[in-house]
Amino acid sequence: MSAEHAADLPKPEHPRPAQNPEHPRPAQDPERTESPDGTGRIRTDMAHNARVWNYWLGGKDNYSVDRAVGEQVVEMFPGIGEVARADRAFLGRAVAHLVGERGIRQLLDIGTGLPTGDNTHEVAQRIAPDARIVYVDNDPIVLTHASALLTSSPEGTTAYVDADARDTERILRAAAETLDLGQPVAVMLLGILNFIPDTDVARGIVRTLMDAVPSGSYLVLTHPTLDADVGGADNQPAMDFWNANATPPITGRTRAEFLSFMEGLDLLEPGVDSCARWRFPEAEPVPQLGAVGRKP
Repeated sequence: MSAEHAADLPKPEHPRPAQNPEHPRPAQDPERTESPDGTGRIRTDMAHNARVWNYWLGGKDNYSVDRAVGEQVVEMFPGIGEVARADRAFLGRAVAHLVGERGIRQLLDIGTGLPTGDNTHEVAQRIAPDARIVYVDNDPIVLTHASALLTSSPEGTTAYVDADARDTERILRAAAETLDLGQPVAVMLLGILNFIPDTDVARGIVRTLMDAVPSGSYLVLTHPTLDADVGGADNQPAMDFWNANATPPITGRTRAEFLSFMEGLDLLEPGVDSCARWRFPEAEPVPQLGAVGRKP
């Protein structure tokens, strides 16, 4: 995204920091469109997941259409805000554990979303200032905010890739400019495979990414579920409303389907659970599964 293009982006209804001209810009493919609807423009007439998620987390980088849909989902499923917060807290615990206790120094965060507190690089570099993080997203607003706000420690590196999660070849090629893919990497797919409706395609994404990293690497995964034991029975009406009124459409999956994404990996304790309870067993469950698996 050029500086001229970034300057032409529709302004959110709240101010945001200016672009840092010294920070690396996202690696981009000139043949790709820059927005999820394939038009090369940002849609402000339809709610978008990154902005609605930002709204649920209490952020300000969203439009009235995002807030309207977000509020309607809250009416249908009042626990959605807690799901968003639990997913974010899971990210912090997982990254802190992998960097602080497992020695991971490289993280590939796919489906970054809009920056909020305790982003991946902030958690990692507080523990290991030399950690390297590559963020991946294909939303132009997300990438502009990421370039402006997700700044690395002096000792480490933070880079950005403009790519769809399904374009694994591009992701890996661009990530290799910052990460040493011959050394262990934490591959993070938090709340992103639910936007891939075909489970076989989603499995293929995971398989390709994990095949590209060595033994000792990790997969960090969260995904919404309809399983009743973690409160997912009430999820379907809200998902149906979302799919009719926002983009991209979302798919809930069972615990068994979630486990299929972790095939061939050694699950860290406590295995697959509500992301709220991963290494925090006293928490109330939310209908968002979470797990971390190690490549043997």
